[in-house]
Amino acid sequence: MKYTRLTKEQLEELHQEFINFLATQSITAEEWDTIKKSKPQVAEEELDVFSDLVWEGVLGKISYLENISAQHMHLFHLTEKEMKLISIKILNPDIDLKTTTGFNWFKKNWQSDFVEYLSASKAYTKDKNLDKFRLIEEGAVITKGELYQWFDGIIG
Repeated sequence: MKYTRLTKEQLEELHQEFINFLATQSITAEEWDTIKKSKPQVAEEELDVFSDLVWEGVLGKISYLENISAQHMHLFHLTEKEMKLISIKILNPDIDLKTTTGFNWFKKNWQSDFVEYLSASKAYTKDKNLDKFRLIEEGAVITKGELYQWFDGIIG
């Protein structure tokens, strides 16, 4: 398995897509029930293959990721050729960007001496989607990129 298996909740949301996936392999609902009972390892492998297919589709469409912690914001723009990063560091230890109060402080003080910016870019490895997946595993979430675009316009 290249990525991680989808959660039970994710699989339930993708129930129809999973049925279609099984149908492409000529596996009926009855056959699937039999496989789950008599060959649980094969059923697990099918879930893994399906999960990887879903991840490949999602990762191929991602353009922006954000990873926000108490004192850092890592904003990623995932272009065709490279990953671009705008990194924001808060130097005030009393501020937690994950709280409404902390983020409001940041919105008012983003130009202060208590905020540092860094921008960088990095080429993908051989596997662009795996690079994106690793960022998600490290806590990044998929976004529409509003924060990245705003900062790119200011510091870019």
